[in-house]
Amino acid sequence: MAVFSRLVPTALTSYLLQTVAAAIFIPLQNEMFYDLVGCLGFLSSTFVSLYFPFLKSKFVDGTLDALPSLLSFAPRQLLGNAALVIWSLRLGSFLAMAPNFLQRAIKAGGDSRFDEVKTQPGLFAFYWFAQATWVFLVGLPVYLLNALPPALHPALGPTDILATALFAGSFLFEVTADQQKTAWRRAKEAKQHDEKFITRGLWSVSRHPNYVGEVGTWIGIWAISAGSIKTHQYPLGTLALTALSPLFTWFLLRKVSGVPPLEKTGDKHFGGDPKWEEYKRTVPVFWPWGPTAWE
Repeated sequence: MAVFSRLVPTALTSYLLQTVAAAIFIPLQNEMFYDLVGCLGFLSSTFVSLYFPFLKSKFVDGTLDALPSLLSFAPRQLLGNAALVIWSLRLGSFLAMAPNFLQRAIKAGGDSRFDEVKTQPGLFAFYWFAQATWVFLVGLPVYLLNALPPALHPALGPTDILATALFAGSFLFEVTADQQKTAWRRAKEAKQHDEKFITRGLWSVSRHPNYVGEVGTWIGIWAISAGSIKTHQYPLGTLALTALSPLFTWFLLRKVSGVPPLEKTGDKHFGGDPKWEEYKRTVPVFWPWGPTAWE
């Protein structure tokens, strides 16, 4: 369908950016800009998904005098794109403000995830292309939202208010968890406490509340987009396809690169410590509420 063909420029943008970054950083064996390039991937892919038809009309076909203003897009498009851009900018700024980030990046220092990977060019390249896939798959609800002409989007309704509230609440949940941990770490460095691990605030209801907020954020973005994607403009099953965005986010964080290595590190450093064992026994590993089977 034509609506899916409009995703081609977005997909090319996602993979081209990561290819360029790989060409620069693989020879340097430097992984420190990996996450920041991922954030840039979301921003550039979102822009292309929204504006490519107009850019083509103006600079290739010559049939458009000026690019449309943001106000010419449907309210749902503005809402979905704003949510994704806010998330991307926040993640990028959070990474850039991380302690000693610039010094470590210049010195090709130490993200332990890549200690062995970055010395193997083929495997390192795979990681960059995997990130391109992540950018495209997770951002898919918004990219499809942008593939539909503004006039064909239905009006916002009560479910969109709930979706926006879910996004905002989850985003705040994640930001608060990160800020609480940052404050705890700074207090520890200032010798204001001698706690080995954080158990305060949101970290008292989940061992990984920042990741819980991350998953909720993407569920909210998917739900915002759903109002347009479930229309007859898209084939049956498209809405379920875009649900891969929050599901893939949950899978990566809960089963692959988020929770498992952190839990393993915690057990390595604190295993046998009564406080750690009590923390693990009383605080859920992920979802703060609901049956443990959800974990």
